[in-house]
Amino acid sequence: MMTLHTMLSDGLRAIAVIAGCALAAGCATAPIENLAEIRKPLADFLIGPEDVLDITVWRNADLSKTVIVRPDGMISMPLIGDIQAQGFTAAQLADKIALKLKEFKESPTVAVSVKEINSYNIYVVGEVAKPGKYPLKSHTTVLQAISIAGGFTPFASKNKMQVVRNTVSANGEAAENRIPVRYDDLLTGKGEPGNFMLRSGDTVVVP
Repeated sequence: MMTLHTMLSDGLRAIAVIAGCALAAGCATAPIENLAEIRKPLADFLIGPEDVLDITVWRNADLSKTVIVRPDGMISMPLIGDIQAQGFTAAQLADKIALKLKEFKESPTVAVSVKEINSYNIYVVGEVAKPGKYPLKSHTTVLQAISIAGGFTPFASKNKMQVVRNTVSANGEAAENRIPVRYDDLLTGKGEPGNFMLRSGDTVVVP
């Protein structure tokens, strides 16, 4: 037969377990490897598909041209043909073109500038007013992405959001990172990972 003392003790233990579970759910943070990915410094702008480039070869108007990066990340140049542009900075691409042109010209001087940025796209899906693909011209945070997508619907689980980021390692291995994000933490500025900058290709998922 259970005594009043036993019943009270069992009840207190149950309350403690429930409170502990609630606290753990409310304080969930991103895994350490995801935090490392988020905290990487933003690199110089990397050229991507649909970007418009001005390529100037000094003292050679025939080789100087404006090009659009193809969906496969390549551009076409006179003499040297196709060359990979995606994933390189403008300065790196200029060096690549100059190196190729050395087969045809002595000491070519090449300059590349990005005329139009069309490759910085993010995606917002799920319980937002206007889900879809958003082409952007400047770096954007998670909160800004939600605002661009028109805010949450009444059914959104705001504290169960995720940012899906696809990365490629130095040895060419593709990986998908799912970064948990709590809206309450974004508003208060507390907790991890915080209101971080999105990278091109990131998808904000609002369940």
